[in-house]
Amino acid sequence: MDFPAANHLVLFVASFVANWFSALSGGGAGLIQFPMLIFLGLPFGVALATHKVASVFLGLGATVRHLKESHLERRFALVILGAGLPGVIVGASTILQVPERAATLALGVLTLGLGLYSVFKPSLGMTFEPRNRSGRGLWIGMAGLFAVGFLNGSITSGTGLFLTIWLIRHFGLDYKRAVAYTLILCGLFWNGTGAVVLGMLGTVAWDWMPALLVGSIVGGYLGSHVAITKGNLWIKRAFEIATIAIGVKLILG
Repeated sequence: MDFPAANHLVLFVASFVANWFSALSGGGAGLIQFPMLIFLGLPFGVALATHKVASVFLGLGATVRHLKESHLERRFALVILGAGLPGVIVGASTILQVPERAATLALGVLTLGLGLYSVFKPSLGMTFEPRNRSGRGLWIGMAGLFAVGFLNGSITSGTGLFLTIWLIRHFGLDYKRAVAYTLILCGLFWNGTGAVVLGMLGTVAWDWMPALLVGSIVGGYLGSHVAITKGNLWIKRAFEIATIAIGVKLILG
């Protein structure tokens, strides 16, 4: 579709801001980027597929920064991928048939709840205390990862935040480690899988993509840099702001 050249600047700025904040908080790029695509004229399904493709490059920019001082454990990363990717595929395969308003309202209530939960748990995510890496706890954790993967594949606004909080609450990660896992594994692999499925089932606005990709990569890298240098308290506050803002927006429509 026709797209005025001046609007590429709007796309770049929106993408940069969205992905900078998402890389800092562990999710939430869809709060700004996805509605902006709809506002500029894309239908819901096309905007969803286009945003999902662009969000892969948030993962790329964040990965470049986080791998410089990575604390990722290979076995645990494989657990997240193995449990979450099937959920992503199922979610992305069904979202275009789900009533949009019902899905976004439910997600809004859940997301707002995450933010309030973190606010009223001052110690949440401040220390690294790994747990539930085997037995029943691991199986419950994998079921949760599948559910979060389903949300990631189906609804695009802020679902990375669900992975961040699940890694903290169930597996005992601190915010810095949880955000690193979210941005690398969810940003690159989960979003990449969702982008492929949505690209096959729907339509991607490829002529809108250059500004989105540059904004995603640069914003993801710089947001991750701030998260790494500032530490857990900064990330926790950014997470709370993102979840409460996204939850309220999704509820109000």
